[in-house]
Formats: sequence, structure tokens, C-alpha cells
Amino acid sequence: MSAIDLDTMHGLAPVINALPGEPVPYYLASGEGLRYERDGQLWTVIARGADTGGLFDAAFVLGPRGAKTPFHSLNDHQRSYYVFEGSAQFWLAGQSRVLVPGDSIHVPAGTPVAYRILSHMTRLLFFSAPSGALDALASETGVDRHVYSPAGSGELFLPAGAERHDLPLVAAQDAWDDQLPAGAEGYFLRSRGGDRRGWPDAINAYTARGRNTGGRYFSVSTLAAPQPYIVRHFHQQHSENFLCLSGRIWLWANGQEILLTPGDFLHAPAGTIHSFAIAAHNTQMLGLLTSDVFEPFFDVTGVATDDLVYTEGLIDPSVVMGGMQANPDLDLVVVGGPPQRVRAADL
Repeated sequence: MSAIDLDTMHGLAPVINALPGEPVPYYLASGEGLRYERDGQLWTVIARGADTGGLFDAAFVLGPRGAKTPFHSLNDHQRSYYVFEGSAQFWLAGQSRVLVPGDSIHVPAGTPVAYRILSHMTRLLFFSAPSGALDALASETGVDRHVYSPAGSGELFLPAGAERHDLPLVAAQDAWDDQLPAGAEGYFLRSRGGDRRGWPDAINAYTARGRNTGGRYFSVSTLAAPQPYIVRHFHQQHSENFLCLSGRIWLWANGQEILLTPGDFLHAPAGTIHSFAIAAHNTQMLGLLTSDVFEPFFDVTGVATDDLVYTEGLIDPSVVMGGMQANPDLDLVVVGGPPQRVRAADL
């Protein structure tokens, strides 16, 4: 990542409901972004290389029952798909799973993948690093609507540089899929699976670690009870991306408060001073962080657990601060205490 001007970045209020075209903080409400309909699927681009400094691109894919994408691979991109709503059947070579909300599939470079949507209004998150996989959409004419057309329209879309593969679509297997592999190989992961770390009134589950993505990113799914803002801080070497899966999350970014509800997205590039607070019971948040330099943070500030949900009040909050103080080499610069709630303080 190129050097950043911290003073400039600290002073940037997030761009609201627009892609900025440069790596600065921005927020997109659910459904906002650049929208394209291809083969009956509505692709809503929420991040491009221009917006992320080339680190990644991302889109929501909204489709009807029966919409599908054939086996294809990308030689230079690590990808993850997360099911936000509905259900879809995904394939890797010789394997298949039916995935529902919270489930995911992770696809290394050169690995063929295919999917078919099984229920109407299914929404998938497509995340690819580095950026470039969605460049082929940039030359297309966008659409103003926020849902696919009833009749479907457009030609099949495959990411830039995709290679087609003629592989059989095997029957779905009902596997547990709760463990991360040792290296960079394709895998399915069920909701709440992965390497889990307990926090006070919360549990973080790694859905992908750096060893799975060639170091390009890692992802964490957080399930949490209501809790106040954490300390204000920024990172110098990585960007952080927040997606609300359920519940409510307050994000404080460079002095601005933004409420995230399901499907909302906030991009905090390196240098953004930020904090977050959980504002509803059993809120679920997906964090995608590029690169993987910050991954040790969740190991040293949490307690390893096999539990799938948190126990309220089980862990002393000092565990988090103690882990931070004992590991000064984390890419974390604390600049002050928790911010004060300003907007809708009684909500």
C-alpha cells in the first residue's frame, strides 16, 4: 500500500451513498452502488479498485430462483461468496453444497466455481482480491432499478479474465463444514463455523484467514450483544470493511456517526479514525480486512472457544485491552477513548 497522508485522511468525512473513485471513507446503504443487470441477475457494485486502492472489489448479486453462473475460474484473484438472503447451490470440482444466510464459499486463484440460485430474491456478496474482477461491468450500461426485472435481461456475466470449465454438476452433500483448511484451497463454511474467539458479550469467527487467501485478506463474522463504542483508533497498513448482516451497528468514522442496518456497508481505508458500537441484541457483523496484517488482533484480544454463540458477561472486558497493551506491534493506533453517541442517543 502506498504511503498515506494521515492528517488528510483523518479529516475526511465519509462519502454517503456514492462510490468515491478514490480510496477514502464511504458508506453505502443497502441497495446503493453501481447497478447492472446481467442474465437476470442484478449486480450492485459496492467497491472497485478505484475506491480501494486496488486492494479488492465487491458486489451484491440479487437474483431469482433458477439464475445461475457456470463453472469458471480466475487465475489472479482470491474470491469469497457470502449468502446474505435466500439460498443458493454452489459447486467446486466434485463437491456441492446448498448454502443459506451466513454460509460462505471461498475460492482460491485458478479454482473453478459455479452456482445456481434456489429461491427468489436471493442476495449474495461477491468479494475478490485484488481488484479487477468486476472491471468488465464498467463498460456496461447501468440500471436505475434496485431489483432485477421480472422478465430478466442481459447476457451472462463472468468476471474479467474468467476461464470457462466443463465440469459435472454433482448432487449437493450435507456436510458439517465448520473448519478452516490449513492452506489456500477451495472450501465451504457454515454460518458461525471457523476459528472462534470469545469477546465480552460477543464472539468472533474467522470465516477466512490469511493462510486461506494468500495473505490478501481475512474475514471475521461477529455475533454480539448491545455494547458501547470501543476506543477511537486507526490503522496504517490495512483497510477495514464493515457489513451489517442483522441488527444495528453504529459506526463512528472521522467524527461522523452512521447507523448500519442489514445490507449496509462502510469502507474505512488505512488512516480512517473509527469506532463501532452494537445497538441490538444478536447483531451480526461481517468484517473484511485487507490485507491480513491485522489478523493477530483477534487472537490476542479474544479467548479461543468451541462455542457457537457468546455467553453474556462471561469474559472480563480487560482481556481485550490487556491483549492490545501486551502486543504493541499490532497495526493499531489508539487516538482516544470511545466517542460519545450524538445521533439518536436514546435508540
